[in-house]
Amino acid sequence: MTNQAQAQRGARVIRIPPPLYYACGLVAGIAANGVVALPLGGRPTTVVAGALVTSLGLGLALAGVVAVIRHRTTIVPHRPVATLLTSGAYRLSRNPMYAGLAIGYLGVALLCASWWPVVLWPLVILAVHHLVIRPEEAYLTERFGRTYAAYQTRVRRWL
Repeated sequence: MTNQAQAQRGARVIRIPPPLYYACGLVAGIAANGVVALPLGGRPTTVVAGALVTSLGLGLALAGVVAVIRHRTTIVPHRPVATLLTSGAYRLSRNPMYAGLAIGYLGVALLCASWWPVVLWPLVILAVHHLVIRPEEAYLTERFGRTYAAYQTRVRRWL
């Protein structure tokens, strides 16, 4: 594929907004808890921990969004990216938005006081990995070549 063709398309992902994967996991976990309760003890400590973990996760995700906006590229996976981000939150993770949402998800699970969202969390991570991250990485490898390969060796996928 030519560089021009690469520049005009984004990653070949299913057009489901990635935050929806996390939201579906949480909703399914809360619904499952309504059917068969798996309470998470430790109140009120879990509330404080949940609020802290949620805040940290959403802060990381927000830092990723801010970096994307600042560099005038896109957060939409199926749209073409203008530039490869490697600074700010992208120095910590190649996917700070997804990592932040994954962390925030666990914080919300603590706030919900149920094990069900925690049990479903690995399925959510697998879905995001296979349906979003892998196609994005293939696209970025095709689009940025050695520059992206070098970035992959320096920065972890999640954290």
